[in-house]
Amino acid sequence: MKQLFPLAVLVLGGVLGSIFLGDYINLDSLRDNQASLLSYRQEHPVLMAASFLLIYFAIVSFSLPGAAVASLVGGFLFGLWLGTLLNVTAATLGAITIFMAIRLGFGTALAARIDQSDGTVARLFRGLRTHEISMLLILRLVPIVPFFVANIAPAVVGVRTIHFAWTTLVGILPGGLVYTWIGVGLGEILANGGNPDLSIIWSPNVLGPLLGLAALSALPIILNKGNSDEV
Repeated sequence: MKQLFPLAVLVLGGVLGSIFLGDYINLDSLRDNQASLLSYRQEHPVLMAASFLLIYFAIVSFSLPGAAVASLVGGFLFGLWLGTLLNVTAATLGAITIFMAIRLGFGTALAARIDQSDGTVARLFRGLRTHEISMLLILRLVPIVPFFVANIAPAVVGVRTIHFAWTTLVGILPGGLVYTWIGVGLGEILANGGNPDLSIIWSPNVLGPLLGLAALSALPIILNKGNSDEV
C-alpha cells in the first residue's frame, strides 16, 4: 500500500482535476483573463513565475488536459527564453514525478518479473534497456508518441532514473521551444478573436528537424545492430 500510495494520489488528482478544472485550462479562459494575468505578472514577476511553474508541474504530474495551452501561456507571459525555461523545467519535473510513482508502485516488480521470463516481451524490454538513451530520446523527439506514454513506458521497462531525467529535458526542448514561440504572439492572436495554429508542429520546417534528431538518436542502435550481424 505504501508503494501504491504515490500512484494512487496521481490518479485521484488526475480524475478530480479533469472534472473540476478541465473547463478552465483552455484558450477561452486565457482570452477572458489575459489582462489580469499580464497585470499580475507586471506587479509580481517572481511570484507569477513560481506560480506558473507549480501549475504547469501539476498539469503534467496529474496528466491533466491543457499542457499545450500551458506552454503557450509560458510564451505569452514570459517571452521566448524565460518561457521556454519554465515550460521545459515544469514538464521535466512532472514527467519525473510520474516516472517515480510508476516505478515505486509496480514498475520495479513488473520489470523484475519480465527479466525472469524468456518470452518475446522480455527480450524486447532487455533490448530497450541496452539502448535506453537512444530509445528515450526517440520517444521524446517523435511527436506522435503521447507524453504520458513516454513517461510510463520507461518506468515499466526499468530504465535508469538519471537517463530518463536528462533525456526528457533534452528531448522535449525542441518542441517546447516551438510551442513557446507560438505563445509569444498569442496576445495579438487572441485580441483579434483567433486561435493559434498548433498544427505548425506538423509542418515540414518543424517536423523535419525533429525527425532528423530522432534518426540521429537511433544511429547507435543501427550501428550496434550492424556490428552484431557482422559478428
